[in-house]
Amino acid sequence: MEYRRFENVIIARIDRGEEILSKIKEIALKEDIKLANINALGATDHFVIGVYNVDEQKYYSNEFKGAYEIVSLTGSINTMNGEFYSHLHMSAGDDKGSVVGGHLNSATVSATCEMFIYLIDGCVDRFKDEVTGLNLFKF
Repeated sequence: MEYRRFENVIIARIDRGEEILSKIKEIALKEDIKLANINALGATDHFVIGVYNVDEQKYYSNEFKGAYEIVSLTGSINTMNGEFYSHLHMSAGDDKGSVVGGHLNSATVSATCEMFIYLIDGCVDRFKDEVTGLNLFKF
């Protein structure tokens, strides 16, 4: 991975074999990011995405292997209890044009991942919401 910071924007290249979420965390900790928006695209050959069932308060994960284009990877970096927290969703398409998507649990880059991290001046923490079971924004 390599990245460069341009004032309030970080442009990163995540390389073949690297896991995307771990690289986002590495950048966030090095740059002391408390609040940011992420947009990315690229390619992956192994990823796990999930869907949350609010009634059960449980994630259901699906694992995919093979050649996939990352059509969209979007989300946020912020904090929970003052510590690093990220929330990302990803959509990826296969060689037939079928697209799957959901909450990103992990993704390994197969070729490259081009990422833009837009830094926001401020901090928004999270709290565990007992009704939904989710970690929601705390203003």
